[in-house]
Amino acid sequence: MFGADKGVAVNAHSLLDGKKLYIGIVQARFNASITDTLFQACYNELLALGVQAKHIEHVTVPGALEVPTALQAMAEQEKFDALIALGCIIRGETYHFELVANESGAGVTRISLDNQLPIANAILTVENEAQAIARQTDKGVDAAKVAVEMANLLNGMA
Repeated sequence: MFGADKGVAVNAHSLLDGKKLYIGIVQARFNASITDTLFQACYNELLALGVQAKHIEHVTVPGALEVPTALQAMAEQEKFDALIALGCIIRGETYHFELVANESGAGVTRISLDNQLPIANAILTVENEAQAIARQTDKGVDAAKVAVEMANLLNGMA
């Protein structure tokens, strides 16, 4: 829900310390003006959380359906503490929206669970471009925070 109360994690300060983390980002190029802004907001927040620029690997793929394949390739490298999926799917006039939204989301989740690797899913699924623009910066920031928090949480459980 847009503007929802997201709560605060116990030990939030230590969980949001990205100094020792390696983060991979996969960005879909489809709807590039939106996904470029998502990426920039995410990247800037990762830096603000202490992740070193040299520890952030960014790749682009044609669209949301290709995001899981690139995430899987990154996961198999076993060098990342967390991954981030960025994309934007805007509803059109056909069933294609549902197909792309459902399949990309399921792929991201499967890769995360199969590899026991946190993946922050910021593939926006919206009705129109105005909704995407309204969310692009906040969701990019949120994705960075989720990735860092979950990486630290899981690293602490190991």
